[in-house]
Amino acid sequence: MSHYVIEVPYSHLHPGLVLDAPADTDDFLVLFGDDSESRAKLLSDDTGRPVLRLGGYMTARGTVIDERVWTVREAARHGDRVRLRLGRSLP
Repeated sequence: MSHYVIEVPYSHLHPGLVLDAPADTDDFLVLFGDDSESRAKLLSDDTGRPVLRLGGYMTARGTVIDERVWTVREAARHGDRVRLRLGRSLP
């Protein structure tokens, strides 16, 4: 597995989900449990808090998921990885 990949056991992100992300980049590939994938970028909002922008993608069942920005409730670094706990998605 590439260092710049996040694996998610579901076909969607949801509030409370913990992502194990690479700490040395803010741009990575998200591989979902149904083998769909999307690009993600860790950004900062206007107040400097982290947010995760996930590009649009299609699940294995054909559901189209539009690009979405998620708040990050917690970010904790562990070595060369950072654990991101998602908050809600922004409208």
